[in-house]
Amino acid sequence: MAKKKSKQQPVKEYHPLEPTAQRITETLRENYMPYAMSVIVSRAIPELDGFKPSHRKLLYTMYKMGLMGANRTKSANIVGQTMKLNPHGDAAIYETMVRLTRGNEALLTPFVDSKGNFGKVYSRDMAYAASRYTEAKLDKICAELFREIDDDAVDFVDNYDGEMKEPTLLPTTFPNILVSANTGIAVGMASSFCGFNLEEVCRTTIAYIEDNNCDLMATLPAPDFPTGGEIILDRAQMQKIYDTGRGSFKIRSKWKYIKSENLIEVYQIPYTTTIEAIIDKLADLVKSGKVREISDIRDESDLSGLKLAIDLKRGTDPDKLMDRLMQMTPLMDSCSCNFNVLIQGMPKVLGVRSILHEWTTWRTECKKRTIRYDLAKKQEKLHLLHGLKTILLDIDKAIAIIRNTEKDADVVPNLMNGFGIDEKQAEYIAEIRLRHINREYILKRLTETEALEKEIARLESLLKSDAKVRRVIIRELEAIIKKYPSPRRADILEADKIEHFEQEDHIEDYPVHLFLSKEGYFKKITSQSLRGASDQKFKDGDALFQTLDATNKQEIIFLTNKQQAYKAHLYDFDDSKASVLGDYLPSKLEMDAEEQPVFMLLPGDYTGSMIVIFENGKAARFELAGFATKTNRRRLTGAYSDRSPAKAFFHFSQDCNITLFATNGRALTVNTSVIPPKSTRTTVGVQTMVLRGSHTITHACYSMELAFAQPKRYVSHSIPSIGALLKDEDKGQMTLLEE
Repeated sequence: MAKKKSKQQPVKEYHPLEPTAQRITETLRENYMPYAMSVIVSRAIPELDGFKPSHRKLLYTMYKMGLMGANRTKSANIVGQTMKLNPHGDAAIYETMVRLTRGNEALLTPFVDSKGNFGKVYSRDMAYAASRYTEAKLDKICAELFREIDDDAVDFVDNYDGEMKEPTLLPTTFPNILVSANTGIAVGMASSFCGFNLEEVCRTTIAYIEDNNCDLMATLPAPDFPTGGEIILDRAQMQKIYDTGRGSFKIRSKWKYIKSENLIEVYQIPYTTTIEAIIDKLADLVKSGKVREISDIRDESDLSGLKLAIDLKRGTDPDKLMDRLMQMTPLMDSCSCNFNVLIQGMPKVLGVRSILHEWTTWRTECKKRTIRYDLAKKQEKLHLLHGLKTILLDIDKAIAIIRNTEKDADVVPNLMNGFGIDEKQAEYIAEIRLRHINREYILKRLTETEALEKEIARLESLLKSDAKVRRVIIRELEAIIKKYPSPRRADILEADKIEHFEQEDHIEDYPVHLFLSKEGYFKKITSQSLRGASDQKFKDGDALFQTLDATNKQEIIFLTNKQQAYKAHLYDFDDSKASVLGDYLPSKLEMDAEEQPVFMLLPGDYTGSMIVIFENGKAARFELAGFATKTNRRRLTGAYSDRSPAKAFFHFSQDCNITLFATNGRALTVNTSVIPPKSTRTTVGVQTMVLRGSHTITHACYSMELAFAQPKRYVSHSIPSIGALLKDEDKGQMTLLEE
């Protein structure tokens, strides 16, 4: 029989781009999004109890190990047990534990009582010891975390392998979410909680429960930090943080000046930095010459706590120096707030009032669950006692039923039938010992029944009123304040009451010599440096253009070929040497393309006059006050007229003689008094030297700089004037100026 031919399937065309793109999209959706949600919900963002899952698993493990008030155990043992709930490796678990310890000082209210070296939060180099060397147990405050955990206050879920149960939240009796500092970076979001003082948080919570519109800052003026420091309180800024859950504030170090040793001792630093970071920045400033008052820096931290010693040079004002260092180093730092918290699995950025609302609602429900649990237990016990009361009315009958019952399994049914009680009551009665069937036992049980009935009535009444439940919460908070005193560590300073020194108060003033080259290189050289080496270095083809004597605090103005003026302070330029090229002004002052400095002047108090000599023979005179500005602008446009190229600039306070030179071989000397002043800097000026044809001004200078054989020959007492032809013996002066 012939084989049946199979029908050939058509070949499907392969389009690599389309299915590949689809697979990547599906992979991202199916794998990355669950990962992102896991990081947000199960790792990085704290929940209403103030803990991340890693913290909660560690503390609950220690609680189940019986480390509440018991002797300490090796940290390695705790880490090993925690891995039953948190399978992330011993290193990560131990690092989590370190931050919760009293020894590390990372928390205002630590949860782990530690023994051994757990490092310090204020030092990046002070490493903690290995877990096999340290010991720990739960701190006393943890009683407030686990007080009702066995009374159905919170839900329990299976651990990762289903072998154990763990709580979804810890039933904290105080708003730990505000007390414990916490930071976390998730996928696409982050969380940053600054810690608040335990007593202040409890008082604020009480005030909020009593009045939801209370003034939070009256009882919670500012955050608090275990490392102390001084919080710079800007009330409007802090109120914004309280309202929105976002913002930042400043915190600075505490220090004291020891006059006998001429040193500054820093003993508290911002929580957000480390002592090594401060030392590194101070060392950089000293090496770069930006801070000259420090002779030595030492880290003298020991068992008594943090200590940074800064040795000062003779004559240094410690207040001015520290005010300056606060601005330049992490001795003062910013603390950012981003109160992102998980509410029923959803991340939300909440202000303090909203957090207190969510916590109070959650805590009220926890308390109700505990009351229901307690009520059920008491109702169950009352039910058994009611059965006992029925039996005790005819104890002889009960004894007879038990004695006449042949099988043990029939005792409970016979008691149920004989007295009309249920199985639980009958089981309870059957287990009573013979010795308890006496008058004293019977009277105690009857008294207990009455007390239980009253307590059940109280609990039922409590459950019907949220207000009564919250009164219970308030009493618990008041007890915490008394039981766990927590004095504030960080001081609060009102921002508007802090004395600040002006920038120039920090600047050292001393004589300097200024040098400007033709190509725009600028040098500021001290007298001492200039005495050591006075030969100026320039680039090939460059040369000295202008020199001035000044002091380091003076202001300087550079005029450019683009009719702009650039203002700066001389202390903005580093001290230089004659052997270097100096600062290239177009780059230093961020000038425009192809812009070059053509003149520098020291404005002083902006008195006196300016005269600009133009190529077309005109001269513009205006008051230097035109360069003064109320704002701190660095660049002024329209510094002088752009109608004709400028050939010379003169700044003077008293009238003097100036001499102009032209391409026609003539020179003209005039007194500045004959040039009338104008009201604007951009005036085109008045014709001073008459020029015919294509002749122009080549340059101009103060007449005192010249040594003419017959100086009166070139003087004119009125303008405009054509000047006089240079005599042969005076032409050399023109050549010297050109050089």
